Amino acid sequence: MNFSFPNDTLAGTWTPNFTTVVTRNVIVTALCICINYINGTLIHIYRRHQIFNTNPRYILFIHLVINDMTQLALSTLLHIISYTLRTINVPFCLILLIIAILATLNTPLNLAGMAVECYIAICIPLRHAQICTIRNTYILIGLIWVAGAFSILPDLFILLATEPLQFFHSKVFCSRDFVFRSPYSLKKRNASHIICLVLVWLTLLYTYFRILFAAKEATTDIKKARNTILLHGFQLLLCMLTYVKPMFQQGLIYIWPNQSREIRFAVYVIIQILPRLVSPIVYGLRDQIFRRHVIRYLICKVSPRNHPGKLP
Repeated sequence: MNFSFPNDTLAGTWTPNFTTVVTRNVIVTALCICINYINGTLIHIYRRHQIFNTNPRYILFIHLVINDMTQLALSTLLHIISYTLRTINVPFCLILLIIAILATLNTPLNLAGMAVECYIAICIPLRHAQICTIRNTYILIGLIWVAGAFSILPDLFILLATEPLQFFHSKVFCSRDFVFRSPYSLKKRNASHIICLVLVWLTLLYTYFRILFAAKEATTDIKKARNTILLHGFQLLLCMLTYVKPMFQQGLIYIWPNQSREIRFAVYVIIQILPRLVSPIVYGLRDQIFRRHVIRYLICKVSPRNHPGKLP
């Protein structure tokens, strides 16, 4: 996880003024609270209604929402730390970084799982109930976390093997590039990102075209399934922004060299925060069942005749 703190600040050549620190942290914190409030509402509705927590599709969706909440909360915390404390103890930094990186890696894998579930429901409907059971869904979620762990744990082992003991008793700027700084970690990271994204893209393309040709006449369900896969592809494109961030950021700084600090902050917000809005708004609220319960929940919150938080 890399943040908007400028490199010249770390070198001691620039110190952000108080107004800049407060303004940027308030913007990031406000966005985090708003997005996580929406996500928290979806989780609350999910827990209150059995129709959701017994459906594999909604289980995968809510796992994606929880994953986004975790990633956003830790990303915001690390951003605030970078502007206030600047450096923190290495063990504490490692805990925050590993969980944040895991949550980031889980997103494309979760999207692939949702696409496969959609494909089975449309193309193999007679076996959907047999394959997409609640137990298998939770096993898939566990495998997603295991796959993410296999991607980040080698970085930790390389760190333990290459860094002296004093490093783990020191304080660092808590960013992935400053902690996992071995060239072996960088090569491994690039390779794992490429493999992950290629597999996920192949899964999305395969499921999309299989659904596309599932029937000669596209029914409403098939059209909706195709649109859902396209939305997964859009979400994946937003995930990929994290991997192209250095090139994208350097290109903007090359065009506007005098605005490098503002560009770094804007890129951080666009790439790390705003994509977290996609899951609840584009996928969650477009689902008719979820949307109906969200509207009923909001009506209950504003109606003086009902108790707050209770659905009729």
